Amino acid sequence: MKIILMGVSGCGKSSVGEALSQAIALPYGDGDDLHPAQNIAKMARGEALDDDDRWPWLRLVGQALTAPGIVGCSALKRSYRTLIDQEAGGGVFFVHLAGSRAVVEARMAARTGHFMPPALLDSQFATLEAPGPDERAVAVDIDQPLADVVDEIVGKLRGMSGG
Repeated sequence: MKIILMGVSGCGKSSVGEALSQAIALPYGDGDDLHPAQNIAKMARGEALDDDDRWPWLRLVGQALTAPGIVGCSALKRSYRTLIDQEAGGGVFFVHLAGSRAVVEARMAARTGHFMPPALLDSQFATLEAPGPDERAVAVDIDQPLADVVDEIVGKLRGMSGG
């Protein structure tokens, strides 16, 4: 199974990814680790990435899923998800970690040591195209305990994969 945990910065991709990895015995990788240095520097300066910044990174994210695993990646637009799926060789499940701006903003304010400043949250929500019903995707509400988020994902993934 190839899984992308997607959503705006601060939605919990890393925390959920690590917990989901333990629950379903698949390796987890953080897509942030695949960003080129210039992308990280740009975001750290409070500048939003544009598509030209994202395409090379998204290719790397997809290539990281040529084998079964879990990767946390914002994957905010349908076109990004399409590219990731193509680079991974198809079959990627997208799990949208969905939450209100207030919930995500509170989480971002509480975390330390991340290059993405809360000031860019508006641009993330403005860019977000929630997955459509024709995509291989599910949405999970993040405004619940981590264990419940993981349990919900596991149940939905079983339903999507037929087992």
